[in-house]
Order: sequence, then C-alpha cells, then structure tokens
Amino acid sequence: MAASEMKKTINTTDAPAPIGPYSQAVQAGNFLFVSGQIALDAESNQLVTNSIAAETRQVLKNLEAVLKEAGYSFADIIKTTIFLSDMSHFSIVNEIYGSYFEKDFPARETVAAAGLPKNVNVEISVVAYK
Repeated sequence: MAASEMKKTINTTDAPAPIGPYSQAVQAGNFLFVSGQIALDAESNQLVTNSIAAETRQVLKNLEAVLKEAGYSFADIIKTTIFLSDMSHFSIVNEIYGSYFEKDFPARETVAAAGLPKNVNVEISVVAYK
C-alpha cells in the first residue's frame, strides 16, 4: 500500500477552518493527528474570549468536531499538548480538560507559550489512535 493511501486529511465545517497552510487533522493508518485548536467559533468565526473557562470549552468543542469527523472520540486520544499564554490559567483549563475524559487519561504536556495564534490564552492539539 502506498504511503499516500495511508494518509488522509480531515476537515469539517463544524470546527474553524485552518488559518494557515495546514489541515485540521491528518489520519495516518490508525493514528489521527489533530492540529492545535483555538477558541474560534466555527459558525461566527469569532473568538470566544469571555473567560478562560469559556475559551477552553470552545477549544475542546472544536477538537471534538474534528475527532468526530474522522470517526474518533476523546476516548481514543493517546497524547495531548496544551499551550497556555500564562500558567495562571492551568487549574481552570486542567479542570475543564479533565471533565472530557473518564479513565485511562492520555499522556500530556502543558507548556506556557510566549505567544499563541490570535493572542488566545489556550491552544490544544491531540493525537488519537483507534
């Protein structure tokens, strides 16, 4: 089987369109690599910035839409990376993030970034396997 047959790009209108030269996700075999999602509302194309909690929920909603389009769910996530504008947001983001998983939590790192796209406070990327 050729490599091009094992690689499939995933895009859904239920999550914001990429703001650069990348796909929302790429499926390679049983792996799904989901690009970092920020709190852009797919319908209005506006950032959700009411609070760090609202921003985090929108990010996770966007991730869920991309996962669903590819036939995956949060239960299939094996690795996440969380980027924060400030580590003072960690406890709120962590609490909301944790509510999306029931058991067998994925591996994860959380890092503070000097700057994130569109000056958001949180961006999350994931790797899933099915």
